[in-house]
Amino acid sequence: MNESQIQRGREWLEEFLEKAGLPAAVTRQENQLEAGLESCWLTIDSQNMTAQQMEILTAGSDVALDAIQYLANTILNLGCTREEQIAYTIELNGYRARRQAELLKLASDAATQVLSTGEPFEMKDLSAAERRQVHTFLKSYEDLASESRGREPDRRLIVRRL
Repeated sequence: MNESQIQRGREWLEEFLEKAGLPAAVTRQENQLEAGLESCWLTIDSQNMTAQQMEILTAGSDVALDAIQYLANTILNLGCTREEQIAYTIELNGYRARRQAELLKLASDAATQVLSTGEPFEMKDLSAAERRQVHTFLKSYEDLASESRGREPDRRLIVRRL
């Protein structure tokens, strides 16, 4: 990942927020759990946002953030080869970091259960981005495999022994 991709992502998100009537600065945040991966976390600075503006972006869940993140990934990776593509994560008020910690615990618990019982473990209700994170977490287990099955919106992640 190069600095021009990061800068392009920051500029795109700032312009998107400006056009949505939610002007905010965007910074890059390092993510220790995804170090070494082609991943870029873009953090929306909410310091100067009103409660109403925050509500627009969070709306009690991550739906709006997921939609913005999907747009960012689709638009910013358009015309890029597979090797050039990077995963953009849109962060606001620590939501993604908290969710990532939850996903790490879920993945760890699933791995422990599969290793102790030998039975596959199914995870439901994960977004595509969350499934990608869980697949990444589980790569460290040499004797486990993970795969996604089904069709959206009922796609599931399966963890199993090799």
